[in-house]
Amino acid sequence: MPRKNYQVIVYGKFAPLDDDQRARLLAVADEHDLFHSKFTEEGTVTYERSLLTFTFRCVMKADAEDKTEAVVADAEKMATGAVRDLGADVRDLRSVCTDLETIKIKRRGR
Repeated sequence: MPRKNYQVIVYGKFAPLDDDQRARLLAVADEHDLFHSKFTEEGTVTYERSLLTFTFRCVMKADAEDKTEAVVADAEKMATGAVRDLGADVRDLRSVCTDLETIKIKRRGR
C-alpha cells in the first residue's frame, strides 16, 4: 500500500502554568527556541520565554487512503504528549497539514 508524507504544524497555547512548571520550561527554553525547530518523525516543540504559545512540527507518514483529519489528530496527540513530557499541558490547538507530494517547487529562470 502506498504511503504519503505530511508536514504538520500544530499551534497551541500552554494551559495555565504554576511557578514550578514555568521554572522547568524556562530551564530548557534554549533547547526549544525557533532555531532548533525542524520537521522530524518525533516532532519538535518550540516556544518563547513568554510561555504563552508553542509550536510543534512533525512529519507524519500515512497510508494513501488515510484522511487528512486523521493525520492531524495523530499529530495533535503527539504535540500534546511532547508538551506534557516538558511538564505542561495544552489548550486551543490548531494545525496546518501539508501533503508533501502536492508541493510545487518553482525554479528560477524557467
